Amino acid sequence: MNRVVVTGLGAITPVGNTVEAMWQSLVEGRHGIGPITRFDTSTHKVRLAAEVKDFDPLLYMDKHDARRSDLYTQYALAAAAQAVEDSGIVGAVAPERLAVSFGSGIGGIITLMSEHAKLLSGGPRRVSPLFVPMMIANIAAGNIAIRYKAKCSCLSVVTACATSSSAIGEAYRMIKHGYADAAIAGGSEAAITELSVAGFANMTALSAAQDPDAASLPFDVRRSGFVMGEGAGALILEEYEHALRRGAKVYAEITGYGSTCDAHHITAPDPAADSCARAISDAFSESGSPEGAVYINAHGTGTPLNDAAETMAIKKAMGQRVKDVVVSSTKSMTGHTLGAAGAVEAIAAILTLKTGVVPPTVGLYQQDPDCDLDCVPLTARQVRPAVALSVSMGFGGHNACLAFRKIDG
Repeated sequence: MNRVVVTGLGAITPVGNTVEAMWQSLVEGRHGIGPITRFDTSTHKVRLAAEVKDFDPLLYMDKHDARRSDLYTQYALAAAAQAVEDSGIVGAVAPERLAVSFGSGIGGIITLMSEHAKLLSGGPRRVSPLFVPMMIANIAAGNIAIRYKAKCSCLSVVTACATSSSAIGEAYRMIKHGYADAAIAGGSEAAITELSVAGFANMTALSAAQDPDAASLPFDVRRSGFVMGEGAGALILEEYEHALRRGAKVYAEITGYGSTCDAHHITAPDPAADSCARAISDAFSESGSPEGAVYINAHGTGTPLNDAAETMAIKKAMGQRVKDVVVSSTKSMTGHTLGAAGAVEAIAAILTLKTGVVPPTVGLYQQDPDCDLDCVPLTARQVRPAVALSVSMGFGGHNACLAFRKIDG
């Protein structure tokens, strides 16, 4: 089996439009939550979101391509461009050995709403011929492959809020088993629209808080739902010997991946948390269950059911090793970026491993007794984890866990 390493990172997030800016915000405990600016919220009960700020697609594509791309694809191409540049992978691998594994939980819903409005106001002739290729959830992956001439497998995984963790995990297995030498992996989302906010709000998944500082509250007894975020995360995964031969910079080794399903409910996690626990234990054991501190970047949405179930899953997975576990939820700052969450949070886990700094769970003033893990409240902490895990859970019962370790030669 091949070893797989991470040689490039890219991020567009509510707390920074580069990996460096995002990481600085996370370490400093600065959130990106504020009033929604994309539409009039006067008739909505949810009025806060974590929007990406000051994003300029023209830094990553020309006007022609930007006009033909939904915002979620623009975010994806931007994050991928950062990761590709960071890694230097293009030109260092044969096109037939470069894969793409990149997903979105929802896809081009902004385009869907815009074109539906045209249909209602002006009839079918008003609908753009680009509607379908701008809207479909695989087109970000397709555009990334086209841009970088990636002619190996091009997958667009959709596992709701576990999407980009699944995409990274499947890319890892692809390289591990020899089907590719490198992959551009991650996910993207841009779904802060009237329709999606109303839909999530009416199923009581979103926080209706009016105070941005007390809206996204993972593991806190006051939590009442997640705050919708947006953005994209991209990782370059590469076969270790290939990276070594070309002298690539290596952030970490990806050493484990667990993927399971609750098979329980369309939206609620299984309160017994057995399947999520298995995803975590699978990733941890594949990493060799190393001694020492374990950092877990939790899914940690701030919904009452998720946080309690995830706590249970971590306890069951780690057993006696739970005493070594340090947990935080960066969703307390980024909001829930849906299909992009797994990739954004994998980057945070990798940088925690690299720097020894655990970003905090901000807003955690009243920790729920049912979420009784070490959740690093309020301020960052110096820890030197032996392994970093990133957990994702999605509607439909999807669970995914990625494990990373420092490269040891």
